[in-house]
Amino acid sequence: MSKKQKPETKMDMNLGDLIAKFGSDDKCRAYLELLRWSDGVACPRCATGEVAPVSKRNTFYCESCHYHFSVTTGTVMHDTHLPLWKWFAAAYLMVEARKGVSANQLKRTLTVSYKTAWYLCHRIRKAMEEACPMPLSGTVEVDETWIGGKRRHVGGGYVGNKTMVLGAVQRDGAIRLRVEERRDAKTLRGFINDVCVDETERIYTDDHAGYVGIGDHNTVHESVNHSAEEYVRGDVHTNSIEGVWSLFNRAVVGSYHQVSGKHLDRYLSEFEFRFNNRHNKFLFRDTIMKLIDSSVLTYAELTGKAGSVIAAATDVQPTELEPF
Repeated sequence: MSKKQKPETKMDMNLGDLIAKFGSDDKCRAYLELLRWSDGVACPRCATGEVAPVSKRNTFYCESCHYHFSVTTGTVMHDTHLPLWKWFAAAYLMVEARKGVSANQLKRTLTVSYKTAWYLCHRIRKAMEEACPMPLSGTVEVDETWIGGKRRHVGGGYVGNKTMVLGAVQRDGAIRLRVEERRDAKTLRGFINDVCVDETERIYTDDHAGYVGIGDHNTVHESVNHSAEEYVRGDVHTNSIEGVWSLFNRAVVGSYHQVSGKHLDRYLSEFEFRFNNRHNKFLFRDTIMKLIDSSVLTYAELTGKAGSVIAAATDVQPTELEPF
């Protein structure tokens, strides 16, 4: 008997609705104002409602502190020269595609330059990064993987050119992903403590020594011995988290083609946000709300050097723009 599939979530937004509802900047601006100021326009500086619209400039003027602002002020869309409908279209395409969409694809779809599309993607990913999801509970699977290309003339276990990613998934629930440098017990336990509630009932892992001793009086830890080709023992397995790795790897190979270690954390945030909201009927609306809540990300901040860079996920140097 085949496994019964869960009914697919019917989203509140499709491509036709997107074009009809948000085909102009005026429609997009009105929607942003509704989401940001449901109780009426308020000044972002002094929080008063004593504001007057400046219609010719699509801005507002605060009569209390004399501040000029718009609906995008203080958001990740601040000072954008890109039409708002293109922001909406990019956000829709990124959350609608299960394996993501590349900057090169957005460049062609939105008829913008590659640099603009690349910067746009990362600003939307930053908003997804600040989503602050709830911790995991119940039965949780934990595993690690290495993201990166193959290198010639080295053994299959070589990971010197790869970036390690830790992952945890709640059975039939959400995931948490994080880039780390070490696979030691301190790092593994720190990750588990950060993403799981203390009352987590069961944690399933492989037989790596770093996981030994993570159970306590209210959490059972069991593992499968992959080195002895044991992958399932009753309910104990890590198939769910390995399915997550498979889906992310297909996104890298099929959509992005190359991802640098410098920006890998943002790609993981996008993937995590999309996966955790896979049953969210109002995903498009909630994504736009994240764009409003997210702070400004400048191009200099995005491309600048941020300390030491972990191993690149491909042979492309991390300081380069990824040629998707």
